Amino acid sequence: MASNDNGSDLGIETSLFKAADKLRGNMEPSDYKHVALGLIFLKHISDGFEAKHAELMSEYPEGAEDPDEYLADNIFWVPLDARWSHLQANAKQPNIGKLIDEAMIAIEKVNPSLKGVLPKDYGRPALNAVMLGELIDLISGIALGESKDRARDLLGRVYEYFLGQFAGSEGKRGGEFYTPRSVVRTMVEMLEPYKGRVYDPCCGSGGMFVQSEKFVEAHGGRLGDIAIYGQESNYTTWRLCKMNLAVRGIDADIKWNSEGSFHKDELPDLRADVILANPPFNISDWGGERLRDDARWKYGIPPAGNANFAWLQHILHHLSPTGTAGVVLANGSMSSTQSGEGEIRKAMIEGEVVDCMIALPGQLFYSTQIPACLWFLARDKSNGIARDKTLRDRRGEVLFIDARKLGFMVDRTRREFSDADIARIADTYHAWRLGEGYEDVPGFCKSAGIEEIRSHGHVLTPGRYVGAEAAEEDETPFTDRFAALQEQLEAQFAEAEELTTTIRARLAGVGV
Repeated sequence: MASNDNGSDLGIETSLFKAADKLRGNMEPSDYKHVALGLIFLKHISDGFEAKHAELMSEYPEGAEDPDEYLADNIFWVPLDARWSHLQANAKQPNIGKLIDEAMIAIEKVNPSLKGVLPKDYGRPALNAVMLGELIDLISGIALGESKDRARDLLGRVYEYFLGQFAGSEGKRGGEFYTPRSVVRTMVEMLEPYKGRVYDPCCGSGGMFVQSEKFVEAHGGRLGDIAIYGQESNYTTWRLCKMNLAVRGIDADIKWNSEGSFHKDELPDLRADVILANPPFNISDWGGERLRDDARWKYGIPPAGNANFAWLQHILHHLSPTGTAGVVLANGSMSSTQSGEGEIRKAMIEGEVVDCMIALPGQLFYSTQIPACLWFLARDKSNGIARDKTLRDRRGEVLFIDARKLGFMVDRTRREFSDADIARIADTYHAWRLGEGYEDVPGFCKSAGIEEIRSHGHVLTPGRYVGAEAAEEDETPFTDRFAALQEQLEAQFAEAEELTTTIRARLAGVGV
């Protein structure tokens, strides 16, 4: 089995999800998701509080019930009746749903950053109190006896794993709040967000941010080296995102409004160093006819019937002078000529903002079977910094990568990239951007010049450029191969002659 870091081989998350899913009974995954994730979040902030409380009790007991002592360490203050130990002690009571709701309300009241974020409908009659009690018991065992940092990491992993599993259970709807982890990791490894401002204009449950912070920490940086900005139009998804980031200890500015990034841009002055986005594919009712004069459409007015090129231009608008972006879009965006889309794509290519295109394999996404691709944009291809290295001038070129043959099936319906696949794609992009050791590989990657792209009508489908995979060459010299074939043929001639002689002799012996 291919090596991967997608959560499916971590052990504890898998067994926990199976146990939690068993308790779900006939409840819909889309509904149960909020029940389970809300309790995991409550356990997380209560654990953080209890650890600090124990520390204060041993060093400064008079400060143990002072909220300011917790706020100073960026720890949520948890009132007495909202603490996990209180809920666990009452888990078998018939009014446990009401107690959880009261705990959520109390926590929101004393922690303004959580206002409106926590689910508060555990007391509704449709929720079985016995199920809630068993779920509390199950979650109580997570990270039991672990150190504070280890417990935070474990709860964060469990929260993220549950998000992914619920997305899979919900099918198409799941894709609206969750981008598969191996796709996000590929984008993050390519763009390397070490520091600066990271933005996602349709941030879903915040997976792009979680992977960006993991990248920073994995490469010797610290939590907080990047400043995170996001916007989400779905209120329920925005709440999931706020909890997902809080459980990881990630501070972020995540805006919500129901009008969305096109019609009410909550961060109009933001210019980000890295933008990562997985906007919904091919939206036809985005209200484009009301935005025809918008300043963001520098490369052409996007058609009212499809928002793909509106997303690309919104993202370009928000890039800093040296910023780069990775965007997931439907394959049609690479070749469509309908409603002026071909002209916008041409203007973007000629305007030197398209850096790299990747064709993805099928079955990577929960939400759609539509083939997808990755666009990588750069505000200025003549410069840029990746860690401590200066990028070469890439004007007049676009890198094409055909990754359709990569990945492995994790189950009957869904594919993921392995660690090796992600490294191969990211290393190819880095080598090309830096000009260090890059070579075209037939069937996989090609650095194409602007004239070649023009000759293809500004179509950006990688398969047109990378060509066919080279057939494996036989290293045996031709003379040796010819001699061997001749020898084999002579042996077969001799065998045929022997067979002919035998048949004739037997025919001669037959009396007629």
